[in-house]
Amino acid sequence: MAVVGLLVHHAHEDAARLARDASAWLLERGHEVRLPEKDAAVTGLDEHACPTALLTKGLDLAVSLGGDGTMLRTVDLVADDDIPVLGVNLGHLGYLTEVEPTHLHDALDRFFTGRFGVERRMRMAVAVESREIDSGVRPALNEAVLSKTPTGQIARMLVTVDGERFTTYSADGLIVATPTGSTAYAWSAGGPLVAPSHEALLLTPVAAHMLFDRSLVLSPTACIRVEVVDDRPADLSVDGRSLGILQQGDAIVCTAAPNPARFVTFGTHSFLDILKAKFGLAER
Repeated sequence: MAVVGLLVHHAHEDAARLARDASAWLLERGHEVRLPEKDAAVTGLDEHACPTALLTKGLDLAVSLGGDGTMLRTVDLVADDDIPVLGVNLGHLGYLTEVEPTHLHDALDRFFTGRFGVERRMRMAVAVESREIDSGVRPALNEAVLSKTPTGQIARMLVTVDGERFTTYSADGLIVATPTGSTAYAWSAGGPLVAPSHEALLLTPVAAHMLFDRSLVLSPTACIRVEVVDDRPADLSVDGRSLGILQQGDAIVCTAAPNPARFVTFGTHSFLDILKAKFGLAER
């Protein structure tokens, strides 16, 4: 018997329906099903609700039912316990999800019979040094972003790498991303697309007000510190979640996280296949 966690998009009825279907399929085969309490409530599977603190105890697989945002939440919950994640795509073609809803039963059967692979993806640890935001380390699969506040004033941010001062950026924002995050906000800001199997830390300015506006691809062992250096505050977000405002002297420190994300794969499509589909390259 396996223990399977289901995590769903909270506003997507198809995700709730698929969770009920997957739950019935799993229970018929003698497996245990768990859902975080809010996920259980929105799917009507209250009898399988599990407190977040206990969700990963003995868990064999986490199934994400939604899009890339649901995958980010799932990874955030289970990656520190080395739980593999199976992503089921319920939106547009995603960079993180592996299978379509109609193939979920087959994907689960292949997982239980050992006919799958696991792709390890580097995550980032984001330590916050601030007088107003709670201190601590936040995990990130995609990126940490410091950006100008709604006042419209550009931010000035000093970047130090491995204790060596690099430069002070004047920009609308600054992104520290993983290779997985290279296809997210960093790509929109002109950063490189990096295969997610690679390990590196990417530093990309957003609308830099200076001559140097290129991305840097740094070692996965690098320690990147970004400090707000004048009285113009900067908004901090990690994987799309706003954490608050950093003031002058506040900083974030980004390093590789000790535990990577583990994605279940079946060799159905490669990173290049996804890029070709996203950008219509196969038609050229």
